[in-house]
Amino acid sequence: MLRRTFLQTSLAALATTALPAQAAPKPGEKLATAARTQLGITKTYDPHYTRLTYPNGDVPRSTGVCADVIIRAGRDALALDLQRLVHEDMQRDFAAYPQTWRLAHPDPSIDHRRVLNLETYFRRTRTELWHAAGSTRGNAFPGPLLPGDILSWRLDARLPHIGIVVANNLLSTRIVHNWGRGAEEASLLDLFPHRAIGHYRWPSA
Repeated sequence: MLRRTFLQTSLAALATTALPAQAAPKPGEKLATAARTQLGITKTYDPHYTRLTYPNGDVPRSTGVCADVIIRAGRDALALDLQRLVHEDMQRDFAAYPQTWRLAHPDPSIDHRRVLNLETYFRRTRTELWHAAGSTRGNAFPGPLLPGDILSWRLDARLPHIGIVVANNLLSTRIVHNWGRGAEEASLLDLFPHRAIGHYRWPSA
């Protein structure tokens, strides 16, 4: 009887012992997951100017540009609004940002959706890990590349483009980006013909 009671008590204790807690997903892993949830949702590409609400403004999720992949991942995964963050930083130092569009002041409807502005913001917030010093192939980013890392290019050596790493293993580095067909997952090798520009880990570790 004593033995049976001991075994029952021991088994009950084992059954109620808490399993080791799984490590919480890292910010980059959350960003990668949020980027992948856009697949099949954002099906088109539309670069036209649209007046947005502020903050947390967005065009319909069925469309967008490459920068919208990053913006939506930040909001969905980490509740970080690049529209507000970029706008506030541009208000602090408008001259630090590219003057390509010859604007007289920040515009919260479009500034955060421009790759050149995102590159500048990431650089100013010290999340840039690498920047090309010359002509570098589009898949030749110095490693390591981690899920959630943000990469930028110049398509055909001139058109700014941005995407997010969602997986990296010995076989392939996978990214989610939108370069004309909506949000899609692709191999980093697909960007080989284009020029690699920057590697960012946002938010800063």
